Amino acid sequence: MEEEKVVEVKAEDVKVENEGQEVVSENDIKGINISEEVVATIAGIAAQEVKGVASMNASGIGEMFGRKPKGVKVQVGEKDTVIDISLTIEYGARIPDIAWEVQNKVKTQVESMTGLNVVSVNVHVQGVNMPKKKGEQKAIDDKVETTVEEVKDKKEE
Repeated sequence: MEEEKVVEVKAEDVKVENEGQEVVSENDIKGINISEEVVATIAGIAAQEVKGVASMNASGIGEMFGRKPKGVKVQVGEKDTVIDISLTIEYGARIPDIAWEVQNKVKTQVESMTGLNVVSVNVHVQGVNMPKKKGEQKAIDDKVETTVEEVKDKKEE
């Protein structure tokens, strides 16, 4: 009877090729660094997509002069990140609901696009975007109401 040979092969020892090109294994990803500005940009865009967020707030000198994404502070580690977002919400929006939705959207987008583990998303509501003066707001509301009525009338025709 022939003696069996046992050979131990580690994942980092295996090189996979696809059409002549080497494919990177997960063990080789250690050398990839994602800058804080990239993570901040992704987080800022995700936060602005939430209905009820009026604007992002600059919190530092670098943000005020356009060097960093406005209203987002990021700390990136090797595998984890912590994100702080400062924003202004629309008047009438429910603050806890908006903050929760911002946290979820930012976490989902950053994790899916970067592969980093988002430890926390801290939302700092720094203001409320108030409607215009009463007369101006009434004029806007009347215009919207008139437009809605015009659309309904056209549908009925």
